[in-house]
Amino acid sequence: MQLDAAALDRPNISDELVHAVRAMIVDGRLAAGARVNEVHLAAGLKVSRTPLREALGRLAAEGALQAVPRKGWFVAPMTEAELSQLYDLRPLLDPEALRLGGVPSEQTLVRLDQINRMIEAAARPDQIMALDDIWHMTLLSACPNRVLVDMIEQLMLRTRRYELALMRERPNAERAANHHDVIIAALRRGELEAACAELKANMSHGREPILAWLRERQATSPV
Repeated sequence: MQLDAAALDRPNISDELVHAVRAMIVDGRLAAGARVNEVHLAAGLKVSRTPLREALGRLAAEGALQAVPRKGWFVAPMTEAELSQLYDLRPLLDPEALRLGGVPSEQTLVRLDQINRMIEAAARPDQIMALDDIWHMTLLSACPNRVLVDMIEQLMLRTRRYELALMRERPNAERAANHHDVIIAALRRGELEAACAELKANMSHGREPILAWLRERQATSPV
């Protein structure tokens, strides 16, 4: 469980702790249903309990942890039911947010291209995921319905541990970047509906590989 303290960027220690604990959940060092021992975890990560508690609260907001009154934090299991319910929503919400925002400006399209090249160059799964989230939020930045955008951001958080789990074993940055290029090309042609349709397909395609991985993981896990 020990983490090299040098790996923790002190100005962003809460972010780094979220990444570290999420990785422990994904790879099984913190098993589904297990109680999180804050004292031992803080000692293993070589941090104080204050930033750790903040990180645990953020992971609870993602759905990765469950807070039980007077008992503490427990690791939430990753389930097909939760994943299916979460992934049913993004193909509906993201295209609608893009449609409401209209064709992005050329400046935004250039920025989307730049982020996409960064996705292709990224090596670490957490970097790829973070950049992919930035790409999608940049794409939807002109949406006037901020409640809708906030809902999409929350769904991004809720699906993050599933996506990280898959990416750690089967990196797939190239396919994501290819989908993004098709969306950008449609927008440059002024074809908003085509871009929305491709965005819907992009969000739908992410579901099946994760479901397949999750089923394999459940089949090989000890009872």
